Amino acid sequence: MNSQVGRSRTTEPTRGFLQETEDLSRRGENGKVVKKNTAESENLLQQKLTSLLPHLNERQRRLYLAAEAKALGYGGTALVSRLTGVDGNTLRKGLDELMGPIVLPPHVSRKDGGGRKRLRDKDPKLLKRLEALVAPETRGDPMSPLVWTTKSTRNLAQALKAEGFQVSHDVVATLLHELGYSLQANRKNREGSDHPDRDEQFRYINDRVREFQEAAQPVISVDAKKKENIGDFKNAGREWTPQGEPVEVGVYDFKDPVLGKVTPYGIFDVQQNAGWVNVGTDHDTAAFAVESIRRWWQADGHQTYTKAKRLLICADGGGSNGSRVRLWKVELGKLAAETGLRITVCHLPPGTSKWNKIEHKLFCHITSNWRGRPLTSHEVAVNLIGATTTRKGLRVTAQLDASLYQTSIKVTDEEMAAVPRRPHDFHGEWNYTIYPSLKKMSRSC
Repeated sequence: MNSQVGRSRTTEPTRGFLQETEDLSRRGENGKVVKKNTAESENLLQQKLTSLLPHLNERQRRLYLAAEAKALGYGGTALVSRLTGVDGNTLRKGLDELMGPIVLPPHVSRKDGGGRKRLRDKDPKLLKRLEALVAPETRGDPMSPLVWTTKSTRNLAQALKAEGFQVSHDVVATLLHELGYSLQANRKNREGSDHPDRDEQFRYINDRVREFQEAAQPVISVDAKKKENIGDFKNAGREWTPQGEPVEVGVYDFKDPVLGKVTPYGIFDVQQNAGWVNVGTDHDTAAFAVESIRRWWQADGHQTYTKAKRLLICADGGGSNGSRVRLWKVELGKLAAETGLRITVCHLPPGTSKWNKIEHKLFCHITSNWRGRPLTSHEVAVNLIGATTTRKGLRVTAQLDASLYQTSIKVTDEEMAAVPRRPHDFHGEWNYTIYPSLKKMSRSC
């Protein structure tokens, strides 16, 4: 019975491959049949298979090759297997699929259970051992083989092979995704311990901002951007250039002895969505910080707020405008006396500098605007800052400040006592108002 079934598959009205070559024959001028060489026919078939197979999926290849083998008749399976390298059993499975009912959906190549068993199913210990190698808890464990090296998929695979698991780095990558792991960079998020009154300070600042805005008084956020090298230095980011022609810069980032560095000190006007950047070429001192605010007020602030009597400054708790910097308060006293403004300062609580509005309203857009462009001169830096805009209407003014600012200035107790400063009831070290004069401070009591 079995022999009859097997014979019925191959003894259909096909005449076999060698007989089929006669169908490919051509007649000569004398009318005689001239048969083509069998090798030539094989070559034609191989060319057809080579050009078509790369465009088919697994199931389509199996069915197509089975159809070719069936059409060739006796010896067709062996021939197709020899020309393509496909196992004869695969071709016979394809013949069974062609002759039987279609049971697989179009997008499925194999029946359930087809193919090799997954390694994780063959050895349940593999996943547990992989997770033990890559888990954060192993950091610092002297017995872990990957504590002091990068946990790349290749290193993980090598470590697993050393323990007897036969896995490749591709399998390791697949298993890591199944375990919920992904490639991640370090995240800058820890800024020190939280102050117990951190949230209350933010609410206090928010209330003062709302109070000033309702009274049409200016509110500014201030800070110094990180120092930037001036010269032929790499600037992070990418810029459109002709392919294969990147802008070439120096290999090392040592400060240029002539051009030096610049410190952009920014003032962000919250109500106007406008930035003012004083690009300093010397030290970032408290005098430089207040001078930047002074220049903003003289060039822009007093024209925008013609009826201003008060000014609210939101600043970080550290740096040149820190809450503990005496010179900052002395210089603000001078600015208040010059402008006649009552200057209220609210410092952000410790460890929250990234919450300063100027960071994500101004500085991030400046960084984006000059990405991939070397700051080859002071003029280039100023122009790139001044050209910064956003879809929400941000406008930025920038100017160069080539003044020299002395460092290590000591402020005596007498000089501090002369500053007309009144601490607020809530955290007076963070929140205070500086008056134009002691007389005006006494009048406001």
